[in-house]
Amino acid sequence: MVIDKTSKRMAEPVLCQRGAGIALAFPKGGESPMSVGPTVRRRRLGSELRRLREFHSFKLEEVAERLGLAPSTLSRIETGKAPTRTAYLSAMLQMYGVDDPAQRQVLLDMAREGHRKGWWAVYEDVLPTGFGVYVGLEAEGSSVRAYESCVVHGLLQTEDYARAVMTAVRRKLNSAEIERMVTLRMQRQEVILRADPLDLWLILDEAVIRRVMGSPELMHGQLNHLADASLWPNVTLQVLPFCSGMHPSLNGPFAILEFPDRFDPDVVYSEGVAGHAYLERDRDVRMCAETFDLLRAAALSPADSTDMIKNLANQVYLIDERKAG
Repeated sequence: MVIDKTSKRMAEPVLCQRGAGIALAFPKGGESPMSVGPTVRRRRLGSELRRLREFHSFKLEEVAERLGLAPSTLSRIETGKAPTRTAYLSAMLQMYGVDDPAQRQVLLDMAREGHRKGWWAVYEDVLPTGFGVYVGLEAEGSSVRAYESCVVHGLLQTEDYARAVMTAVRRKLNSAEIERMVTLRMQRQEVILRADPLDLWLILDEAVIRRVMGSPELMHGQLNHLADASLWPNVTLQVLPFCSGMHPSLNGPFAILEFPDRFDPDVVYSEGVAGHAYLERDRDVRMCAETFDLLRAAALSPADSTDMIKNLANQVYLIDERKAG
């Protein structure tokens, strides 16, 4: 499931250093196997702007002051979490000495594409602040490795389970808003069902499949869905049993997102009660990848995990039958 990025082909030109100047590196080969959406384009542009700034030894605060922006705003542009206006981009390119028309056009095109709205934009009224970035990365990614400690990952939740989770977690939303969140979650799942599906490697703590989220009928449906999904060719599902004891992710769940093209670096996403975080530094991503490897080594095999889920589903079914009788 781990992608060898050295085999990926570049889909569009990026700027690179050549001696004391800056040159444009054009791709060799064909197009990317997957379309590039606005979230990934913003990340690419931000990465180039950050590299240009550092190449010319500008501090972030210095550039932000010249542009009349708050440093936090420029940081969001450089990390791809926010689009940039053409006026700001032109000023930065002039500051960084990018004079070649072709080079400028590449970055201007990336900025323009970064302003496009993804399908999830229609749910901005109910999306948690900043979560739209994750939805965009997930929609444009090639694989997700995730560990969940409390609930089933959103890509494998049933509609009823998702509704129960949303009702418990988003307590200030009304019923109509909850339904919109559920619809969004179901639409997110298209990434693992499309013709060129995203690869999902999911590790669930045993507590996830044993925690009752609503009625026995609801849990029976969710567990059966997990058992069915575990057999899909693009899904690897493992359960981390209680008997495995302590493990390196006791501090909570996380997901590692990978992308089709080699110059789109992996990103780690984690969330909790206080909010969410995106980690993109190489050492942070490597640490999370090592943690994931330790978790999958401690977890049950995919076959044994499926058996555990099926057995638990049967137990839940019997409980439901006795109650109905």
